[in-house]
Amino acid sequence: MDIRKVKKLIELLKESGVAEIEIHEGEESVRISSHYAMNSHPTVVQAPQTLVPQANVVPVVSEESTPSIDEGHIVKSPMVGIFYSSASPETSAFVEVGKAIEKGDILCIVEAMKIMNQIEADTSGVISKIFVENGEPIEYGQPLFAIK
Repeated sequence: MDIRKVKKLIELLKESGVAEIEIHEGEESVRISSHYAMNSHPTVVQAPQTLVPQANVVPVVSEESTPSIDEGHIVKSPMVGIFYSSASPETSAFVEVGKAIEKGDILCIVEAMKIMNQIEADTSGVISKIFVENGEPIEYGQPLFAIK
């Protein structure tokens, strides 16, 4: 991999505040981790504390952001980038909800550093849910598809 691409990845990592990025290009791959974000010392601010009875504390979890177990196999993003559902704006999406797919079929494209990375299905089944919209920025590990 060209050293200029690696330098660009390091710049992207610093600018975005992301702790880690991994890019695969053919048989080559690079993983860059920023320990600065993990090892930096946060500023501690003392605030007045109020006691809340435990019975009144209710955790807030967004159902949309957390896939449920019964949705099937979750395909997660292997990198930070931009999600594209088709190869170009003029073509139809690679997959739709209800479409049967085979292991190895292309599900989407994730653009990272001007490189278009095809994301393939790691299992066969039927697409039961698509968690992101075309053109949406995505994070590493973010759920993209549910396959039943």
